Amino acid sequence: MIDPVFVWPPQPPAHGSVRLREFKDSDVEMVLDASTDSYIPLIGSLTSNADRDQAMAYIDRQRGRLGEGKGYSFCIAGRTTDSALGVIGLWLCGIEHGRASAGYCVAPMARGRGAATEALIALTTFAWSLPPIHRIEAHIEPWNLASIRAAESAGFEAEGLLGSHQKIGGRRVDMILFAALR
Repeated sequence: MIDPVFVWPPQPPAHGSVRLREFKDSDVEMVLDASTDSYIPLIGSLTSNADRDQAMAYIDRQRGRLGEGKGYSFCIAGRTTDSALGVIGLWLCGIEHGRASAGYCVAPMARGRGAATEALIALTTFAWSLPPIHRIEAHIEPWNLASIRAAESAGFEAEGLLGSHQKIGGRRVDMILFAALR
């Protein structure tokens, strides 16, 4: 059972030009775009080159993450336009130790405008409003310079290289461990 402190925020977390909100059916175009990326489908539950039904199934799964006790799955949206830009999650798999993890991706059509950094800042600020969380971790492959820049710009610090940390796309990969501390 999930701790009663973990409820959907009454006001969407926001920073700069983005806000983090629940997924809507109208986000399907962003999800379809994200599914065309060569990397995004390897790291989550989104089908590569998804069709509309697969994209809607992905949206439905995101809506259920908190109820399952897994964490918060937010749509990154434009603060004034409400247009879907990407996905960011605050995952509670280590919450018994005061840890949560962050994962994020920006759809190809929305890249290059700082959405990942702003979303990560909004997510971190929201996380600090939850008393059990004292540390947020992000695992980033060393080649992913855009994600590294976003994490660093959002105040996360690199703590070290985790060799052969996990399997992605059928092969073992290294990850850099980034963290933000309360």
